Amino acid sequence: MYGGPSQVDTFDYKPKLYELDGKTIPVKTFGRGGKKTEGRVVGPKWAFKKYGECGKAVSDLFPHLAQRVDDIAFLHSMTADSPIHGSAMLQMNTGKILSGSPCLGSWATYGLGSENENLPGFVVMLDPTGGPISGAKNWSSGYMPASYQATLLRSAGHPVLDLDRPEGMSESAQRRLLDTLHAYNSEHNVPRVDNSNLAARIASYEMAFSMQRHAPEAIDLGSESEETKSLYGLDEAQTQDFGKRCLLARRLVERGVRFVQLYSGGAHNDTNWDAHGDLVKNHTYHAGRTDKPIAGLLTDLKRRGLLDETLVIWGGEFGRQPTAENAKGTGRDHNSYGFTMWMAGGGIKGGVSVGETDELGSAAVSDRIHVKNLHATALSLLGLNPDKLTYFYNGLDQKLVGVEGAEVIKQVMA
Repeated sequence: MYGGPSQVDTFDYKPKLYELDGKTIPVKTFGRGGKKTEGRVVGPKWAFKKYGECGKAVSDLFPHLAQRVDDIAFLHSMTADSPIHGSAMLQMNTGKILSGSPCLGSWATYGLGSENENLPGFVVMLDPTGGPISGAKNWSSGYMPASYQATLLRSAGHPVLDLDRPEGMSESAQRRLLDTLHAYNSEHNVPRVDNSNLAARIASYEMAFSMQRHAPEAIDLGSESEETKSLYGLDEAQTQDFGKRCLLARRLVERGVRFVQLYSGGAHNDTNWDAHGDLVKNHTYHAGRTDKPIAGLLTDLKRRGLLDETLVIWGGEFGRQPTAENAKGTGRDHNSYGFTMWMAGGGIKGGVSVGETDELGSAAVSDRIHVKNLHATALSLLGLNPDKLTYFYNGLDQKLVGVEGAEVIKQVMA
């Protein structure tokens, strides 16, 4: 959810904020507007109701996801190192606030490989309004071989750009061309010379050749029932786009793609969750586009017996402050001191909430969870030891969770 969803308007119920609406109070914040010691409270703009056997309070923004709370573990005490989009996005994806490191998807495919030789192991699908800040650095393989970076997949038109066979060329002619090209490239791909980009290019030609047959089938929704399409919201204009990407994610997972990442929110403030101005307009729009499709994905995975082996993670790069960014606005500034994410499936204990923010929702105060703990938990649930999954680079056995390591979030482990 690129841009930073507001935790106090979605899943982190703070009743005191309603009565403080409009009042200026002392509270420490740090966002785009710098460090402040007081601010004008913006009360939550939606009501909360309790759902499920666990009695979890969820905002009216998410009426469909609210029905799935017993499958979800909410992380209310998330913290990150930066309140700035670019560095926060990099940290959420790669564990570092600086570019150049492999992302979580790269570590997963490096550690586990792919279960399908005809489709990429790691796929990213962007919002139709564009990609997030820093672009491909968020799904880069960093210092790992280039073969571990993501493949961008489009939900409409050609799934992968320039994938089609050249007009007039037969499959056998293309096969002979690729074999000749492979022979020439291999002459330069010699031992003891670091040429991972060339090796990745050789592999990508073979993958593309296979994908010409298999990628179109993977994204063809013609075999899906009308009931399934409706479950994801494909029959509604508001939810059609994100719903299609969620349904494609399920189809890719079924076909052995290891890691799929979906972005809600484009490159500009008016197309992502970055609600500095009109919070109601912003979050109503983005939650309205994603609530039903994500709930549909959880429902569909569960009824197909896939949720137990598929880990779903929801969140942004940080959250929002309980106070307004400026004197007259109704929006919220960035908040990396305390925000909410959630996990479901893949060995997660559902119906639990971990950690708390203070009574204003401004900072985590118990069971603080850093991004590294989230990454350690994800790797552990995938069957990987986060402290032993390493890649030697620059004189160190590098880890996603840093050379110092990180503990898993034990409270969410089933």
